[in-house]
Amino acid sequence: MDKDNNSEDASGDTPPCIAPGMADGETLEMLWQFRAQLRQDSPELPETVTRLTAPDGSVLYLVGTAHFSEDSKNDVSTTIRAVQPDVVVVELCQYRVSMLRMDENTLLREAKDINLEKVQQAIKQNGLMSGLMQILLLKVSAHITEQLGMAPGGEFREAYIEAGRVPFCKFHLGDRPIPVTLKRTIAALSLWQKARLAWGLCFLSDPISKEDVEKCKQKDLLEQTMSEMIGEFPALHQTIVAERDIYLTHKLRQATRCVESPSDGQKVPAVVVGVVGMGHVPGIERNWDMELNIQEIMTVAPPSKLSWMLRTVVKGVLMGMLGYACYRVGGGLGRTLLTLPAVQSLIETLRHQPPDPAGPL
Repeated sequence: MDKDNNSEDASGDTPPCIAPGMADGETLEMLWQFRAQLRQDSPELPETVTRLTAPDGSVLYLVGTAHFSEDSKNDVSTTIRAVQPDVVVVELCQYRVSMLRMDENTLLREAKDINLEKVQQAIKQNGLMSGLMQILLLKVSAHITEQLGMAPGGEFREAYIEAGRVPFCKFHLGDRPIPVTLKRTIAALSLWQKARLAWGLCFLSDPISKEDVEKCKQKDLLEQTMSEMIGEFPALHQTIVAERDIYLTHKLRQATRCVESPSDGQKVPAVVVGVVGMGHVPGIERNWDMELNIQEIMTVAPPSKLSWMLRTVVKGVLMGMLGYACYRVGGGLGRTLLTLPAVQSLIETLRHQPPDPAGPL
């Protein structure tokens, strides 16, 4: 990943010079003191930042962002440079961490391109129904990407770059694994709701402007939009928003704990920056001082007989369509088509796809 600015540019101050032969302890203490000098006690932060405190005196600066926004990237960099955190936590899981290491042009190209390989990967990773749901959500992201000409997740990449410029700063992933979220969402929706949701995602075509994206950073507009979605798909809001609010809060509270000073090992209150979508900020604020049950939102109920039958029908339809396509193109060409690695891989995925697991993931 390109880093156009060095530490001097980012902070406006020159880092201390490490003399040859200086002991490790002295070097660590010098860097610790340098960061303390850069850290602002009462920083003037963007209005999208919420300040929360932990019982031990540690502080969390929660940056609410719009995922396709240049202003959000600036909010993140401004906050991290001002508070010089011990930890930065972002709304990503291990399945989406690759976006941190890609450049904007590659991400823009990848976000627009939904191909057979991505479909296969989604089905193998999440199961048939959850995998197809993930593809539909990727289609939504591709639609926004195409409309705005902007790759998603710029604020997370900005946080990753800025965290690397802060001495001793750790970078944590704070979101629930996406396979868990997708499987719990599919399990929570009725068959009719799944069909309505899939139809709406398939035929999404409304134009989106950059001004529309920036309006998402206004809490009143966002809460109004969220209320409309709750009325139509309450289960969708529960699994995609409310449960992830709980998980994000749990991870942020784990990070917002005292850290050790490198010189004497003394525990001191931590400073943490969290970077999440603006829609999660109210939920994190509500959950901050509550007891949370994480295990409850990390399990998936066994699939019903209806779900099993539906998956079987979908597999049969896809296999039938593939067979009919081979028949239409002719015997020799059909056999050639079946020997293609991509087609063989898709057949194996459909034939050997296991049922969604139950219990903890």
